[in-house]
Amino acid sequence: METIRIKYFTDKIEKLTYIDGKSDWIDLRAAQDIDLKQGDFALIPLGVAMELPKGYEAHIVPRSSTFKNFGIIQTNHQGVVDCSYCGDNDQWFMPVYAMRDTHISCNDRICQFRIVENQPKIVFEEVNALGAADRGGFGSTGKQ
Repeated sequence: METIRIKYFTDKIEKLTYIDGKSDWIDLRAAQDIDLKQGDFALIPLGVAMELPKGYEAHIVPRSSTFKNFGIIQTNHQGVVDCSYCGDNDQWFMPVYAMRDTHISCNDRICQFRIVENQPKIVFEEVNALGAADRGGFGSTGKQ
């Protein structure tokens, strides 16, 4: 089991825990109240900074209910925090775009993350043919 050092920027959000004890994803919460008008962009503070183990990164994505509940989309679609982003002021944020007027309250669960091992070092070998069966091109069905 890995130990992650974490700094909280506020005592107004719940401490991090696994989602309902059923998943290996962990919810992140808005660290302040925020009002957005349709078309607004914002960096929503998540109230935490972490020292991830060397060789690991965190992937941050919206919760399945985020758009339904708040009408926001994450502008980078998936945030990646590498282990070098670990200073005392390296608070995590969620960049969002409001599709409708909305209010997000401090402590609302707006996104989730998991920690994964970095991709191993790879080398690309250029070839004229891959040697596997052709699936027909675009997508898994070959249909456009």
